[in-house]
Amino acid sequence: MPIHKYFVRENARKAEIDEYLSQELKRAGYSRVETTKTPLGTRIVIYAAKPGLVIGRRGQSIRDLTKILEERFGVENPQISVATLEAPELDAKVVASQIAMALQRGIHFRRAAYWALQRTTEAGALGVEICIRGKLSTDRARYEKYRSGYLPVVGESILKQLRVAVIDTQLKQGLFGISVKLMPPNVSFPDKPVIRSESEVAALRKPVEVTAEPAEIEKIEEVAEVTDTAKA
Repeated sequence: MPIHKYFVRENARKAEIDEYLSQELKRAGYSRVETTKTPLGTRIVIYAAKPGLVIGRRGQSIRDLTKILEERFGVENPQISVATLEAPELDAKVVASQIAMALQRGIHFRRAAYWALQRTTEAGALGVEICIRGKLSTDRARYEKYRSGYLPVVGESILKQLRVAVIDTQLKQGLFGISVKLMPPNVSFPDKPVIRSESEVAALRKPVEVTAEPAEIEKIEEVAEVTDTAKA
């Protein structure tokens, strides 16, 4: 098999596994999955906000998931471990899943969006944008956006740090789409001004004293003498 076909097949299988886990573990706050091949099999790490729901009672859910990955997706000897998300409110996929589940429970879309904005902002996010599309209030589909904080969306350095997630959910009105853009804390922006205190400015203006060893001074003097001789 050509090498490029192998990588295409592997990436397609990873996308299928991620889509399957997103549907099966949405109540557990599923975020992402990492797969690594080892000599003993395939190591799979699932990141979720509620690891207990992924593991199940006495590990039954993990055993069932292992069997499905092995038989349905052809994963060789899967070894599954679950990792806890440190800040689920700062994960775009978790936030979008929580909004989708709130809509399924009958909560108004504006209330669900403002609730998610408040939680992510309190968690320390610099900026959040939530967009909900579908038949929100009439038979005609439209969308509404909700923004909070500072959220630039242009520039390569910004897009590398921006967290984006899109989730679809089926309701009685029809298919709804939820997209979340989230800027995590402690992110450096190239266009953000830096405010310095007076002491820092004074330290920058202070001339730097350069000291040289006696041997270096002799070399500098020799070079100066040679330069003066050449000019003469």
